[in-house]
Amino acid sequence: MASQRRRAFRGRVVYAILKALGAVVRRLPLSFARGCGVVLGTLAWLVARRDRRRALENLTIAFPDWSLARRRKTIRATFRHLGKAVFEILWMPNINAQNLGDYIEYEGFDRTVEQMRAGRSVIVFTAHCGNWECLAYGVGMGAEGLPVSVLQRERNEADINRYISDLRASAGVHTIDRGSASAAREMIQSMRRGGILAFLIDQNLRTESAKVPFFGKPALTPIGPAKLAIRTKALAVAGFVERQPNGKHLIRFHEPFEATGDPIELTARLTRVIEEQIRRVPEQWVWFHDRYRERPKWDVGAVEPLSD
Repeated sequence: MASQRRRAFRGRVVYAILKALGAVVRRLPLSFARGCGVVLGTLAWLVARRDRRRALENLTIAFPDWSLARRRKTIRATFRHLGKAVFEILWMPNINAQNLGDYIEYEGFDRTVEQMRAGRSVIVFTAHCGNWECLAYGVGMGAEGLPVSVLQRERNEADINRYISDLRASAGVHTIDRGSASAAREMIQSMRRGGILAFLIDQNLRTESAKVPFFGKPALTPIGPAKLAIRTKALAVAGFVERQPNGKHLIRFHEPFEATGDPIELTARLTRVIEEQIRRVPEQWVWFHDRYRERPKWDVGAVEPLSD
């Protein structure tokens, strides 16, 4: 009981710090805030030895023809990019319907919105590319009142979850916590409302998964989103956000298509699109994730369940 109280107290402190830090960062010019993020990312690069090592292993798999120097340069750029993303998230409440175009641009999103206005539900398949919280925020703002929901993996720090959920809610985005008692019901309700339901499918998670090719090597990938899309006869679409040289974020949606067939094949198809996006801007993906980890318990091809 005492430990639970300590965790709850620590969580409230973390949430208060994030709120206070956000209030300070929002008063800064965005360029200065991003500069602070570069400093944060550089410090992280210097101290995160294990993450650097894993990133180097993953880049060696993905780009075997690259030199070591090029891989290391990409990893440094990834840390700086993620540092910028942290400060952009803190600054993000400054973006509103009036100044949206100053910070976010769209490509292909109008096709998805047209389908939604015609009554179709859409499942968006995306990845940890660019500033993915900017993707949620920008889609919520750009959907002009249409329902938008995202499924998130609950972080160990519940109050960081709360901070991010509050941020999304300010843009009209509803967050569904994976594993919660109401998750299945909320996802079905989202589909029935003819809205967007977005999933990140580029990580190795403790959920029903299948091995599909990712940079030429089989990687466990969640198949639940594909199964849901096929079962609900939703449209499937790949959507990403990409940091541009001019400082804006480009939200790019591919052409929506009918989700049919085998969920593993659909997952493999969309993973290929994710790989293409990562190849476009490799420094904007999280290379230190343990993407190729074995999880026999969650592999749908496993003969029998094993402990994780």
